[in-house]
Amino acid sequence: MNKAEFVEFVKDAGKYSSKKDAETAVNAFVGAVEKALSKKKSIELVGFGKFETVLQKGKSGKVPGSNKTYKTSDKYVPKFKPGKSLKDLVAKK
Repeated sequence: MNKAEFVEFVKDAGKYSSKKDAETAVNAFVGAVEKALSKKKSIELVGFGKFETVLQKGKSGKVPGSNKTYKTSDKYVPKFKPGKSLKDLVAKK
């Protein structure tokens, strides 16, 4: 499902009067999540899940087929952990 399809889905599910209102709601939610995660804050929606940032450790490895090696640095990445209600709902089907 792409963003346009999701906005239409939100319009129907949220009973918004127009597609523009639904898109505003989707953009507001996405923007709020991005802003919170960029500040390293977590968002917990009980029953739905938890959005958080976690530190991903750097790693080193070898490029296949050559003797070249590489090393990546530590970085923060977004993570989503689904809640029990969401897990149960998805597992039904």
